[in-house]
Amino acid sequence: MDLEDKIRLVNRLPTEEVITQEELRNIFETNDAPLAYQGFEPSGLAHLGTGLVTAMKAVDMINAGVKFILFLADWHAWINEKMGGDLELIRKSGEYLKEVWGSLGVDEKKVEYIWASELSDDLSYWEKVIKITKGTTIARMTRCLTIMGRKEGEMQNVAQYIYPAMQASDILQMELDIACAGMDQRKAQILAREMSEKLGAKKPVCVHYHLLMGLTEPATSGFDKDLKTDLSISSKMSKSTPKANIFVHDTEEEIREKIKEAYCPAKVVENNPILEIARYIVFRGEEKEFTIHRPEKFGGDITFWRYEELENAFRKGEIHPLDLKNNISESLIKILEPSRKHFENKKELIGELLRGTSR
Repeated sequence: MDLEDKIRLVNRLPTEEVITQEELRNIFETNDAPLAYQGFEPSGLAHLGTGLVTAMKAVDMINAGVKFILFLADWHAWINEKMGGDLELIRKSGEYLKEVWGSLGVDEKKVEYIWASELSDDLSYWEKVIKITKGTTIARMTRCLTIMGRKEGEMQNVAQYIYPAMQASDILQMELDIACAGMDQRKAQILAREMSEKLGAKKPVCVHYHLLMGLTEPATSGFDKDLKTDLSISSKMSKSTPKANIFVHDTEEEIREKIKEAYCPAKVVENNPILEIARYIVFRGEEKEFTIHRPEKFGGDITFWRYEELENAFRKGEIHPLDLKNNISESLIKILEPSRKHFENKKELIGELLRGTSR
């Protein structure tokens, strides 16, 4: 694969930002197998954002020749009181995530799974944590706390204040060339870049993904002073609101019902979760056949080859929200079929993790 194809794959949707493109190019020019990671708190069931989107990007990175780590942040989830702070259940959730990614096309032979608790056995890791906390102001560390999905007033203990330093240390400890994460993790990623210079560590390129919206009407809730950033984080798909997300192993009926009830006002294209699914999952910035099937009395079938065509037609009122929803549902049902089949005989595990999420 040539250089431009590798860079295209890294930048493929849902990638929203690369810091920096010049550094990314230099990595591929000088390294045949750069090292990258995505980190996750194992904390319950995987939805389109945590499961499907991340699997698609992992495959992109692997196809670009990247050595890829899927990092299971069990200690971070423990600190963040996920799964009721039950470390055993958190680790069970991590093993479940491995199955999720495998069912969605991530070849386990081409990725490495690393647990945060493995890094914590190394004294040099904690040395980095201390150095980062010593080199960071309390005000900045407080601003970073939103990476945990919590607002400042929701912090429950002192341990949570070292979470950003641990996340930055994860990146530096593994000597990554590329650190991948959702846009909500940007503050920790930038902290790692800046501290790498102070600590004489490898400076990672940061690849940030778009946060897929939940299915309800978007609203701000005070995660960030910047309104656009706040809306993105506040409205992202979340496992804690099952009716506002689609789990990767939902039944066909559940997918259809959730999409049917989703926020999708006629002619509105901004912050429309159904159009987001079309853009970031169905098309992903590339040419692809997508047909809206509908009765002849409502215009008959219509085919689009690029997302922009679909968006323009919806904005003009040429596509009814229900027709869009029905056909997006069928696309998702097909895309998620491998995961649905993989987990159809694991209802007990899914139920246990779902109950753990609400603890």
